[in-house]
Amino acid sequence: MKKKEKYFLALMPPKEILEKAESIKSEIRDQFNVKYALKSPAHITLKMPFSYNEAKEEVLIEQLNRFSLRFKPFKVELGKVQTFGKRVVFLSVKLSAPLLLLQSALKSFCKKELHLVDELSDRNYHPHMTLAFKDLKDSKFKAVLELAKAREFEAEFLAGGFFLLKKAEGKWKVYLEIPFSEASLANSGATDT
Repeated sequence: MKKKEKYFLALMPPKEILEKAESIKSEIRDQFNVKYALKSPAHITLKMPFSYNEAKEEVLIEQLNRFSLRFKPFKVELGKVQTFGKRVVFLSVKLSAPLLLLQSALKSFCKKELHLVDELSDRNYHPHMTLAFKDLKDSKFKAVLELAKAREFEAEFLAGGFFLLKKAEGKWKVYLEIPFSEASLANSGATDT
């Protein structure tokens, strides 16, 4: 019997950057009871959540590993706090040719090889690291934004691969790192979340 599980693909920052972003999300939760962003570790989405047959998970991983070997590690820069209207508060990610190339190639790969739906967010890619969304109410938006801006930080890291995340017990967990060519676990993103 087919058991569909939820997955998504993302870049993950190294531990020290991850902890800074997570501390901002935790402070937002503690002060404003806005906690939905804590259901996943701080990340930069490459492919939105999708359902996939868990029995074919090994095939999925094998295909993603083969795909990732076309790419080399590249620098990712985080910047100022920004918003999508009054719905989402996030740390911006500087657009770069390697990031856009990866996302575009991954979008095509997922559609062609994995038969996944090409979603609006795949076509209008705006990389970011979410700090608050979904349960962020209008009445709390300004205060949450002010807190995030007071805690914002700029950082950069070397993306040595991307990550497969899997939903378990209502939360997103890092399931596996998919390294780029010439990449090692030592110079890539978070592995102990």
